Amino acid sequence: MLERNLPGFSSSLGGAAKGVGKYCIFPLPDYVTDMALVCVEDFEKKAEAHLEKNALDYYRSGAGEQFTLGLNREAFRRLRLRPRCLRDVSRLDISCEIFGERMKWPLGIAPTAMQKMAHPDGEVGNARAAGKAGSIFILSTLSTTSLEDLAAGAPETIKWFQLYIYKDRTITEKLVRRAEKANFKALVLTIDAPIFGHRRADVRNNFSLPSHLTLANFQGIKATGVASSNMGASGINEYVSSQFDPTISWKDIAWLKSITHLPIVVKGVLTAEDAVLAREFGCAGIIVSNHGARQIDTVPASIEALPEVVRAVGDDLVVMLDGGIIQGNDIFKALALGAKTVFVGRPAVWGLAYNGQKGVEEMLSVLRKDFEITMALIGSQTLKDIQPSMVVHESQYAKL
Repeated sequence: MLERNLPGFSSSLGGAAKGVGKYCIFPLPDYVTDMALVCVEDFEKKAEAHLEKNALDYYRSGAGEQFTLGLNREAFRRLRLRPRCLRDVSRLDISCEIFGERMKWPLGIAPTAMQKMAHPDGEVGNARAAGKAGSIFILSTLSTTSLEDLAAGAPETIKWFQLYIYKDRTITEKLVRRAEKANFKALVLTIDAPIFGHRRADVRNNFSLPSHLTLANFQGIKATGVASSNMGASGINEYVSSQFDPTISWKDIAWLKSITHLPIVVKGVLTAEDAVLAREFGCAGIIVSNHGARQIDTVPASIEALPEVVRAVGDDLVVMLDGGIIQGNDIFKALALGAKTVFVGRPAVWGLAYNGQKGVEEMLSVLRKDFEITMALIGSQTLKDIQPSMVVHESQYAKL
């Protein structure tokens, strides 16, 4: 048991409060009482012991000398919280709605490729954990679980599908049709990867998908007249890599919009200029993202780019963010600066590598409780109470 000297406090933190008066006592989950896993970094340390070097380096590496990878965290540390006191936070409501779907809290799982490298539960385990937490799960096109198997394995989870526009547009169109049929609720078009970034660790390791796994969404797709089932896993991988299209432009988003009824979210926007173009071409949402710092080094942290995107289109599009989120006050800072929800990628992989679906569930529970603590201590009972004035850059204080 953990005793907290908070008279009458009975929010959702740590479950229902026991007792009133001098002490409120909040029972902690079993996995917290063993003092093993209390923050996302703890899950990362556990994951390091479970992952082979090839997979570990793939998941955690960034582009170039990895300056932006570190900046994704450092930029959050440069933001200061300005808490408001004596505000009733006895009952917290952190639910939100995105594209008509109700979420229990403003956090989802970002698309991450090849999750069965982390654990046999793979994408299905990750999606089930997201569903239990009341979060969105975004399935990567480059997944080791097919759209159909993910839909069957996690039917209660809100699912979006991440995709690329390939050289062979019929591949993209077939993937879209499959996503629609499998009841995915939105398409997340990654627009910052006309080619792959230079990830030095992958080059050094000569990274490749383990031979017992395959890019499941491409099994059976015909490549230049040859069924991919006849190519083997390595052949599928090479074919998919060859399909990335450096000629892609905004007119291709207009094409994508013309072939689907699903809302289109563009992922990888870092500037107001591209945010305005996303609005002009009919996108429903934006994920401000630097691809986990995996595409090009020395671009801004996602949280640094968020304010200009919100100023440009925040009243017209649903603006979201991924990159660098590992604790509750990171979520709060992103929401205060205008994001409607945030996504985590690597933290979910760390939970998955540690203990499959249960590991992701535990990681999300730790992160949610940390966010609830932040909400209460900053004086925000609901998400609507979060104000931009509650977060400022450290330079505001340096002037003193």
